[in-house]
Amino acid sequence: MSVLHIDSSNFNETIKEGITLVDFYADWCGPCKMLAPNLETLANEVTNIKVCKVNVDSNPDLARQFNVFSIPTLILFKDGEKIKQASGFQSVDSLYKFVGIK
Repeated sequence: MSVLHIDSSNFNETIKEGITLVDFYADWCGPCKMLAPNLETLANEVTNIKVCKVNVDSNPDLARQFNVFSIPTLILFKDGEKIKQASGFQSVDSLYKFVGIK
């Protein structure tokens, strides 16, 4: 499964069931660009977790709703409820730990 790009129109529907990791990012953000291939790796290796990206410049309402003040910010949701949040670049190993694998 690849990383899904989501926005305000499909955010709630996307996160409402199962485990979803959402990366709040911007195209101009260096650490966000460095994180992208690690998220692709996670998305391709872990099939029971949805990995999604939200562009904060295009979706400032979602960034405000989840108090995203720095990017990249990762938020882990379970059945629509926020269960964990982290900011900054993450290695693949850190991503696995963040989502509860390894």
